[in-house]
Amino acid sequence: MKGFVLNIFKKIDKKLARKALKFFLGGITLIFLVFLGVFIAMQLNLTQVEGSVDTKSNLYNSIQDVFTRKEQVAKTPDWAKTDDWTVIRRGLTKDKALIEKASNVSGVPVRTILAPIVVEQFRYFGSNRELLKKLFLPLQALGNSVKFSYGIAGVKIATAQQIEANLKDSTSPYYLGSEYEHLLDFKTKNRDSERMARLTDDKNHYYSYLYTALFIKEIQTQWENAGYPISNRPEISATIFNLGFKHSEPKENPEVGGSDIIVNGKTYTFGGLAYQFFYSNELGKTFPIN
Repeated sequence: MKGFVLNIFKKIDKKLARKALKFFLGGITLIFLVFLGVFIAMQLNLTQVEGSVDTKSNLYNSIQDVFTRKEQVAKTPDWAKTDDWTVIRRGLTKDKALIEKASNVSGVPVRTILAPIVVEQFRYFGSNRELLKKLFLPLQALGNSVKFSYGIAGVKIATAQQIEANLKDSTSPYYLGSEYEHLLDFKTKNRDSERMARLTDDKNHYYSYLYTALFIKEIQTQWENAGYPISNRPEISATIFNLGFKHSEPKENPEVGGSDIIVNGKTYTFGGLAYQFFYSNELGKTFPIN
């Protein structure tokens, strides 16, 4: 009788072991397929944003004076009344020294660097409402993206690689000059790991600010060389930052737009919201227009 019972248990154990093995192998296969799908999508630029054109593009193109542009933005815009902005404002204020360092190194004004990052943060918190309430609002910390795009600026790996390559390629329309060539040099042989660590460091956001600044500097150089300077058009820089290098086509009267960003039920385009932040009074004393 005892042997009979033991045999039954052995059979049951074997069945359970087979089921557990099948479940484990199925899980591994699923994870592999997901990562493979993401990799292929990124290689084929399927994760690139096409975006939409802002209905105020003609207005943005017609007004060049800073004072007049500031008058177009409400004294306290709707987005500035949200919990999202409370977190973003305090997070950026904490990073003041890092932001100014990136600005000094790149030659890009602080507020121009911040314009796309502010919008990226609004997008991040719009997609992570529960995290905003439970984690970021109490901590007053910036959101750090780790899916498709990375860090507080939402920089894609392919974009980061092109920023790096442009610094070295003297034949590129984005080339900034020899003084910029070594700004993103790596300290280790494992560039992929080091790049990822740079972009996703949630304790030190310096490289997120620097990559953003250098992207902006590179497209500004491209446009200026083509005869269409945009150094005073933060909404255009932000739009291209959102859409990527392949959408950077110098021309007269460029369109403002990009992804639709919903803040507290109101829809903005990426470039349009960047414009509003840049010319608003928000963080005006901490990060003035210059």
